Amino acid sequence: MTLELINVSKRVGADQHIYPTDLKLEPGGINILLGTTLSGKTTLMQMMAGLDPLTTGSLRFNGQDVTRTPVQKRNVSMVYQQFINYPNFSVFENIASPLRVAGIGEDEIKRRVGEMAELMKLTPMLDRRPSELSGGQQQRTAMARALVKDADLVLLDEPLANLDFKLREELRDELPRLFADRNCVVVYATTEPVEALLFGGHTATLHEGRVTQFGPTGEVYRKPRDLVSAEVFSEPPINHADVMKAGDQIRLSDGTSWTASGIAAGLGDGAYKLGLRPHHVTPKPSGQQSVEVQGEVLVTELSGSESVIHFKLGGKTWVSQSHGIHPVEVGAREVLYADVSEAFYFDASGTRITG
Repeated sequence: MTLELINVSKRVGADQHIYPTDLKLEPGGINILLGTTLSGKTTLMQMMAGLDPLTTGSLRFNGQDVTRTPVQKRNVSMVYQQFINYPNFSVFENIASPLRVAGIGEDEIKRRVGEMAELMKLTPMLDRRPSELSGGQQQRTAMARALVKDADLVLLDEPLANLDFKLREELRDELPRLFADRNCVVVYATTEPVEALLFGGHTATLHEGRVTQFGPTGEVYRKPRDLVSAEVFSEPPINHADVMKAGDQIRLSDGTSWTASGIAAGLGDGAYKLGLRPHHVTPKPSGQQSVEVQGEVLVTELSGSESVIHFKLGGKTWVSQSHGIHPVEVGAREVLYADVSEAFYFDASGTRITG
């Protein structure tokens, strides 16, 4: 079972919402659409569902062209961030509604609704109406109704965003297992890189209506195609700076330098862009090649398990993210350590240099 997008695009008047896109989505794992708000995730999902017509291109499901197939004739389930339920139905009837439409027998309905209610922690609420539920419980009801249907295509548009932290963590663990044995294509939209990494599967990074990269999630994270993809797949934001290569030395604009190694050693002399994720910038030396950097502290964020320090380096704001509590004073000049062995290097166009 596959969903293939062939040169699909969406234009509204003079605005290009989705640029020409080719994707092939398969079952056996969750397909992630990762991008900031307004990057095009929801528009792309609505096009997949048949809710939003394509400007160009075609959609093929299992090799069959479904571009002009009405949404009512597609076996699709979609869950939005904003929950939608039938206000006059009980929770049980809300979840059961797609099964009744499909003509499923009563015993099978009770079994499947019961299993889904247990998964979504809704069993004690099955006789209640949506108005008697909290916002999180209403969202779980909407998710249960979509998932109980056993659709061929399941579209989840930031469905966990309105849930409390504990339930969100539980469902992040459960969702991959829930779909592991189902022969369906699952697409999950999120703004959170951590969520994409937890789900695994395949990830498409989106930026301003363009899919910048698509592939196995771990590979997209470890080997970003360009600086834009690296920025989309980094939270806190990836640190980046202009650097100069001269001989065997790499130099930042503030004068900080180090001996080039790995990919950097093979670069010709000239200007490049460097990218380094925040967890490779730490208050204490770590990694293979720690380089001392100094900057003025702008913001600090301390929690029980990690410290995040925003500081000024060479005219740009950089971020350090590390385990443990490392108190620093805003306005102070602090010494931090960048493990440049983990740095990405990009050419003037922003394309990552791979050797």
